[in-house]
Formats: sequence, structure tokens, C-alpha cells
Amino acid sequence: MRFAVGCDLEEFKEYYKRNGFAGEQGTGELGITEEKIVSQNPAHLIVWRENNEIIGDAIWHETSTDEHRKGDPRDREDRRILRKLCGGKRDNFVELHEIWLMKEYRGKGYGKRFFDYFEDFVRKKGFESFVYYADHPAALAICRKRAYKEDYLKDMKEYVFYCPL
Repeated sequence: MRFAVGCDLEEFKEYYKRNGFAGEQGTGELGITEEKIVSQNPAHLIVWRENNEIIGDAIWHETSTDEHRKGDPRDREDRRILRKLCGGKRDNFVELHEIWLMKEYRGKGYGKRFFDYFEDFVRKKGFESFVYYADHPAALAICRKRAYKEDYLKDMKEYVFYCPL
């Protein structure tokens, strides 16, 4: 298994559809938000490949405590939690927007390998931290094992993890 930064958008859409991901409209199509992030900068997509086939993906984007994405303000609770986790700083950081690994590849340590890779990747991009919103038990376990700071976003019913690098 290897990680690759960027991918042909049509190949990625086909992988997304083939695996029945819900997307924003629940259609199996890549969501508008995800497509916009990847289209604007293909390096914001990291695919996991095995035998040259995509088996997983991660989408990330730059953000801050005040803006979710450029021009999209965070709600009050989200801003409060991020400022608390970031130690009051309002610096820009990376948000790990999405992580997905096909079921047959889970439980093999790929999640740990990804977070090792991603921490190094973000650091090399010049960022000092990243956040990740999660509710899946495996993701929660990985983030907690890595001792990321955490809080709970009640409105979204998700945990927010903060990783200073």
C-alpha cells in the first residue's frame, strides 16, 4: 500500500461511485464540497493505492478558527472549541476533511500509517497543526491513541481532534 498526492478527478469520481459513498446528496456522486476542494487544488486529495487501485482517500484543506473554508464562517460552538484546542491562537491550520478506507483493508494498520504520513506531509507544507472531526469508532481510537487534544461538538455530534506538530 502506498499514498499518492493527487489523482485524476474522473478516476476518483469513479472510485467514489463504485464504492457507494453517499456524498452530499446521497447519490453516490462525489459531493459538491469535496469536488470543489479537489478541483481547486489536486494536492488536497491523497489516495491510498494497492496494486495501482484506489483503496482509500483523504481530502484536506487550509482553514482557521474563524473560517471553515474561505468565506464560510464557523458557527459559535465550533469557533469556541477550536480556540480552546488551539490554545487561543487564531492561526491557519489544516483540516482533515475526509478519510475513507475500503472495508476489506481495515484493521491492517493502514490508519496508523496514514496518520504518520499525514502529520509529516502537513509539517512539510509549513503548517503547525491540523484538526479532524470524527465520529467513527476506529477514527476515535486512532486519534486518542496518538494523544491528540479533543473536545466534543454537540451540534454536529462529532469529536474535534487537534494535533499540534
